[in-house]
Amino acid sequence: MRKINFSAGPSTLPLEILEQAQKELCDYQGKGYSIMEISHRTKVFEEVHFQAQEKAKELYGLGQDYEVLFLQGGASLQFAMIPMNLALNGVCEYANTGIWTKKAIKEAQILGLNVKIAASSQESNFNFIPDVKFSDEADYAYICSNNTIYGTQYKHYPKTKAPLIVDASSDFFSQKVDFSNIAFFYGGVQKNAGISGLTCAFIRKDMLQRSQNKKIPSMLNYATHAQNQSLFNTPPTFAIYMFNLEMDWLLKQGGLEKIHENNLKKASMLYDCIDFSEGFYKGHAHKKDRSLMNVSFNINEDLELLFVKEAEEAGMIGLKGHRILGGIRASIYNALSLEQVKTLCEFMKEFQKKYA
Repeated sequence: MRKINFSAGPSTLPLEILEQAQKELCDYQGKGYSIMEISHRTKVFEEVHFQAQEKAKELYGLGQDYEVLFLQGGASLQFAMIPMNLALNGVCEYANTGIWTKKAIKEAQILGLNVKIAASSQESNFNFIPDVKFSDEADYAYICSNNTIYGTQYKHYPKTKAPLIVDASSDFFSQKVDFSNIAFFYGGVQKNAGISGLTCAFIRKDMLQRSQNKKIPSMLNYATHAQNQSLFNTPPTFAIYMFNLEMDWLLKQGGLEKIHENNLKKASMLYDCIDFSEGFYKGHAHKKDRSLMNVSFNINEDLELLFVKEAEEAGMIGLKGHRILGGIRASIYNALSLEQVKTLCEFMKEFQKKYA
């Protein structure tokens, strides 16, 4: 029996996608070879590659103003690539809302850039999203839309005149997004849209001019990847194949609006279980900023390991909190069903009865 996987990433995948990949693993569409075995220059793979890019744009409702880039190095490499490509000679501004923005800030500082922290929630252990006003003249304004460790999420992105950069790794493809002032939108796909090894980025085409005007190693230059349609070198072909299957699955579910409706129901059910526990379970994030993807909460410290152990015995894995924050964390990404979240809630209620 398959486990219910609440891991923060890599995370659970829709079963039908795994079954299709299994079916095609040795014989892709009856061609007598695996998609992993053929050149990325063949028409067979290019069809998968370009379809994946177009479906990704379709889901977010994007037109020709944006280029879709398939990149390697995980989302973490973007912490350096973004300032290398998109910084000019002014100030790069960041809202510091967790470990991932701290790491992004560090990489920009290593490059010797003029970095300004426009807002931060570090003093309260990142349990809320701070109000932020970015300077109009900033080279770019940077946020992380959802924080896996602390369980916080922007409900609305800040409106900026400066180009807005969004690390959306943890809520990628989970809801519709207003791109009106977004210049660069990216994420590792291994949480909501595929497997590890692939980063997908949407870059507004006017921003590519910044890359073209810089002396940057070719593999680290966005213009290089855009000009070569993300086929400058051998891409992670199997990860792109899996991403393409995920795009099909998301479209089949009714697109991002329907996915978001389902995500709201799952999160509401789980947060109600926490809120009505009379303090047995304590959520980390402020209610107004709670994540729909990562639900971080605490119980009596003496019970944490027991909770994880008994949950695993009940068929649920990935519930141990991040080492930085501790506690319990349930990541309820797109592929988790309402019934699976209900199973967790029923377990939590029974656990509370036993140990309260």
